[in-house]
Amino acid sequence: MATLFKNIKELLQVRKEPISYVSGKEMNNLPTIKNAFLVIKDGIITNYGAMDNCPNETFEKVIDATGKIILPSWCDSHTHIVYAGNREGEFIDRIKGLSYQDIANKGGGILNSAKKLQETSENDLYEESKIRLEEVIKLGTGAIEIKSGYGLTVEAELKMLRVIKRLNKNYSIDIKSTFLGAHAIPSQYKDDKQGYIQLLINELMPKIANEQLAHYVDVFCETGYFSVADTKLILEAGKKHGLIPKIHVNQFTAIGGVQVGVEYGALSVDHLEEMRDEDITSLLNTKTMPVALPSCSYFLSIPYTPARKIIDAGLPLALATDYNPGSTPSGNMNFVISTACIKMKMTPEEAINAATINGAYAMGLEKQVGSITIGKQANLILTKPINSYGVIPYSFGNPQIDKIYLKGIEINYCSGE
Repeated sequence: MATLFKNIKELLQVRKEPISYVSGKEMNNLPTIKNAFLVIKDGIITNYGAMDNCPNETFEKVIDATGKIILPSWCDSHTHIVYAGNREGEFIDRIKGLSYQDIANKGGGILNSAKKLQETSENDLYEESKIRLEEVIKLGTGAIEIKSGYGLTVEAELKMLRVIKRLNKNYSIDIKSTFLGAHAIPSQYKDDKQGYIQLLINELMPKIANEQLAHYVDVFCETGYFSVADTKLILEAGKKHGLIPKIHVNQFTAIGGVQVGVEYGALSVDHLEEMRDEDITSLLNTKTMPVALPSCSYFLSIPYTPARKIIDAGLPLALATDYNPGSTPSGNMNFVISTACIKMKMTPEEAINAATINGAYAMGLEKQVGSITIGKQANLILTKPINSYGVIPYSFGNPQIDKIYLKGIEINYCSGE
């Protein structure tokens, strides 16, 4: 089936030549075509250009986009949306003055989520998670990464990864799966961290590889969680099982995790709220994507990733939600983009690049999604009538979305199975 969008006010993120990502000053360049047309056929972008060159052939469907903007769907490269229950009690604790670390020290945080997930059946976990997935699709997300890490036992981690695999099978959104068993140390291993790490390496990873349950391996490399030495052990083992490294680094402290990510060829290093000059320098001339999670900073009242320092140093940057029950109970990429502009002083062009083509790269999906390029999937956002794309970050809390398309199909609702 061929569909023509005509009279598009502005077509964003138009890339004639395929690119992997944009860095430094190029992040402020967002190629667009005003008064444009776009043709999609069988879920793929096949043609685009100025309306003066709009094809005269007959199309099965013609959509008049007068006054509206079209851009590629958001690419959210860091989420934890497969979880059980919620942690609103901890939210109230933080209002009363407890820190994220205080809550974790008294048995809350990740361990709280792990207990709930271990008690939840795989089917119930799937039913909870698909609601969140449908929500973020309706908010414009067209590609997403989902992590495990709230299981912390062999059975529960496998349960999470199987739910992610089931979501991937039943929904048209592109989903990448990450094994994050090294998210926290379970209470039964509090005096035997190395024993837990060996469990991850010797018991879990072979099963994950056998069932093809994950694309990536991740570690929470942070003071009080997993050290640089721990991280090296886990990433090395993951690579032996075909799992590409990603790392949570520099959220609360900078302990050398960025350098480990570079050493092991991590696809991305995520969080980066605490960045030293040497951390930025170590990322130069590498293929590792820095990923900022501004909603997490907003929710926890911690520093924001220093986007200006990172971009001005010539590096790329991606934006993601970190959607999870403890530190970011929202998967709204529109809010992420607004927050990046408002709090991190990114331009709208930089933020849109970070949330599309760079986010796609941070999931290994840059050849499939993230730009308006012939041959890529037609994962699209059609906005409401708006003055300019600057309205997208300007109107924080009010997504300017009219319709969502995944692989060329309009998403009115997501029925799943």
